[in-house]
Amino acid sequence: MDGVPDLQWWLTHEWVVWLILTLLLGTIEVATANLVFIMLAGGAGAGAVAAALGAPLAGQAALAGTVAVSLLVLVRPEVLRRIMAATPRSVMGVDSYVGQLGEVLVAVDAHDGRVRIGGEEWSARLAEQMSSIPVGATVVVVSIDGATAVVSPEDSPLGQINIGE
Repeated sequence: MDGVPDLQWWLTHEWVVWLILTLLLGTIEVATANLVFIMLAGGAGAGAVAAALGAPLAGQAALAGTVAVSLLVLVRPEVLRRIMAATPRSVMGVDSYVGQLGEVLVAVDAHDGRVRIGGEEWSARLAEQMSSIPVGATVVVVSIDGATAVVSPEDSPLGQINIGE
């Protein structure tokens, strides 16, 4: 076939094979973004350098494997830790209501009541032992218990702690 190097060419240009493998693994990493294939690509890149410097195939493979395993064991965990530390924690679902302010629609006591939180009406009960919170008062969501918002008056110590989170 014209244009395709024969086997002998590939055997004398191992660095090209390592380079193709490096690019292939790097491309897979872009698709998966789990930092495994980029570490393997680093090992393949080391194999390409060894091949370009004239190392025998066994030496190239040994260096590629050593570098890949070292990157996976030593570098990847630290990089993942730093990425996770820099990524803000996403609060989803009912947990996103904790710390939100609400308006009392039906007086809230230790057993029941109704509040509006973020445009939605919720059943509610008090987090603290109080008589009740009157209609129109502002409350802070302390937690969600099933379909019930557990609330505290905005000016209570419990309410102040949750607003700051």
